[in-house]
Amino acid sequence: MPTRQCPYCGKLISAHLVECPHCHETIPETRVSAPVRSNTGRKKIRQGLLYMLLAAVIHYFAGGYSAMQLPYPIQPVVTVYLAPLLFLGGLGLSLYGYLHRND
Repeated sequence: MPTRQCPYCGKLISAHLVECPHCHETIPETRVSAPVRSNTGRKKIRQGLLYMLLAAVIHYFAGGYSAMQLPYPIQPVVTVYLAPLLFLGGLGLSLYGYLHRND
């Protein structure tokens, strides 16, 4: 038999009862609303695009394409492996968000 907790006294009662047998308070009816749609797909798309932009900015400055000289040298592993990996990760996250935007 399903049970629930009385909101007034906290004791377990049968789910079909309308009044608590312990404290004699009327149990309010609980209504179940429709599930709230979340915008996780859109959040993932924006987050992926932000990662892609960050990767492009890192590659631009670390690759030496700007006229600005950085105060310390950047290792080539950043421009060869890490910035493209960040870009591809952002692309994958954007595609994941695009596929799950209607869920």
